[in-house]
Amino acid sequence: MSRAEPEDPRAARTRARLRAALLEECAERPLEEVGVAALVRRAGVGRATFYVHYADLEALAVDACADVVREAVEALHAWPGRPDPVRAPAALTEFFASLTPHTALYRALLAPGGGGPLGRVLHRDLRAYSLRERERAGAADAPLVASAVAATFAGVLADWLHGMLEATPAEIADQVWQLLVALHASR
Repeated sequence: MSRAEPEDPRAARTRARLRAALLEECAERPLEEVGVAALVRRAGVGRATFYVHYADLEALAVDACADVVREAVEALHAWPGRPDPVRAPAALTEFFASLTPHTALYRALLAPGGGGPLGRVLHRDLRAYSLRERERAGAADAPLVASAVAATFAGVLADWLHGMLEATPAEIADQVWQLLVALHASR
């Protein structure tokens, strides 16, 4: 079994600076108006350094938003004991509330219906986690339910971010939670 090479601390720091610079830029203007020149200036790195780490701004943006994916997956599985079928876990409500500072960036990366580069990452990671959990529980329908859970969550999240669903973070958390509980119970 091979082990992953430890990450070079300098490369990790550079990527962190680029991610932070992108979030700062996107707080001031939409992603489509952010240029590599302004970004590298803000990050204090050279243009060539940017391209060593990222193919383009979209790749950097997805990386900068990857924590959102991890937080979503964790929030959906953050309940002690037996889950309440009506009220979402507090972590899920907190997750939805945490999105507001960078809503425009998430909208640029997560298309309505759950597509787009961030949607693909969210769907992939959430489906993999759900599949592992369903298989661990011995559910025969694990692949089907894992796909349905990932698609439902990514789609509702995206539509809510795009204003297609009017709800507070607490309301949308409870609503999506009820859908996901029903999906798990339906098979």
